[in-house]
Amino acid sequence: MPTPDPQKLTELENRIARMKAATAPKSAKEEHYTMANMAWRMVIELVAGIAIGFGIGYGYHRYGSGVERGNNLILEGIYTPQPTLSLRMAPFVLFGTLVTHLFGGSAGREGTAVQLGAALAAQLGKRFAWDAATGRILLICGVAGGFASVFGTPLAGAVFSLEWLFRRKIDPKSIFPAFWTAFVAHWVCELVWGIGHTAYAIPEVAPHTWINLAWMIPAGIAFGLVARLFIETSHGIGRIFNLISYPPLRPLVGGVFIAGIVYLTGAYAYVGLGIPRIVEAFETPLPWYDFLAKTGLTGLTLGSGFKGGEVTPLFFTGATLGNALASWIPLPLALLAGCGFVGVFSGATNTPLACTLMGMELFGLEAGVYLGLACGLAFIFSGKGSIYSAQDLGWKKSLP
Repeated sequence: MPTPDPQKLTELENRIARMKAATAPKSAKEEHYTMANMAWRMVIELVAGIAIGFGIGYGYHRYGSGVERGNNLILEGIYTPQPTLSLRMAPFVLFGTLVTHLFGGSAGREGTAVQLGAALAAQLGKRFAWDAATGRILLICGVAGGFASVFGTPLAGAVFSLEWLFRRKIDPKSIFPAFWTAFVAHWVCELVWGIGHTAYAIPEVAPHTWINLAWMIPAGIAFGLVARLFIETSHGIGRIFNLISYPPLRPLVGGVFIAGIVYLTGAYAYVGLGIPRIVEAFETPLPWYDFLAKTGLTGLTLGSGFKGGEVTPLFFTGATLGNALASWIPLPLALLAGCGFVGVFSGATNTPLACTLMGMELFGLEAGVYLGLACGLAFIFSGKGSIYSAQDLGWKKSLP
């Protein structure tokens, strides 16, 4: 019989002792100290929500009037004969998004990049007194550059800047500048500044059989319906907060609600960008309700007047929805998460082509057929809505 290793026995005893200490009941003094810490944390989070919420609301109300509509203002600038976009949009959206993320609001960062690019591009048109047509091309280029740089997807960025105009006729003169701007912005961000992007992987792509492809039909429908839920939730909460007549109070009230919900439920995984959770969705099963929690907190954050983008929360919602569907649909978990990642985004923005390209840039060409099916079906079944209220939806308005 082999002699036990004294070192291993000692390590085992120490481990057992630590486990007993961790499970041992706390003394009254320790319990009181823990409760006091929790109380202070709650007070700090509530005070931060009140201060930051009111600060953002008052800043936009007092000094940022006319730029608070963000991406919708860019769309209107492209649609109208004389596009105008104030330079004030750049510092306001940058500061507002930074503060929202510091507070823990559920919002993305791409809105900041797109609005910064569009606002700075618009100033070039004003500076050199170019005509309205050139001004619209500059806005499109600003959108393409901002999108491509923040996600590392130049092809998708260029196509998105053209496709999100939806039924409006695309000026052929804007195609090459959009692609050129997207690629240059991507190269500068990645090669010159050395800023990397989060890597997502689909290690296994199911064979392209009729049965496997047919399984994408219910998945794509689910992505479209959840995209519609995301749209209605964001706009609906926004309409409720608009009932508060004094704008600075809207994010103040929203901040209190967000801090209270997160503290009482411990929903820290659903605030901020949520990138770690998105990565997890490609690797391991998650709670089925993750996509609902993110949808609700994002709607509350943006609907109450905090600043940030909708796209990264849409990625979170789609990836976790795909993760949940993997329990019912016999396709690889990472494949469904990737399809949801771009599918829900496609349905909410009405940009299936850009989203398909984005998926192939992020996950590889092998998943292209599945990604295209998911994005196309989500686009159709998301109905007539859009996260951009100014988006001209054309024939989609006839959908239920």
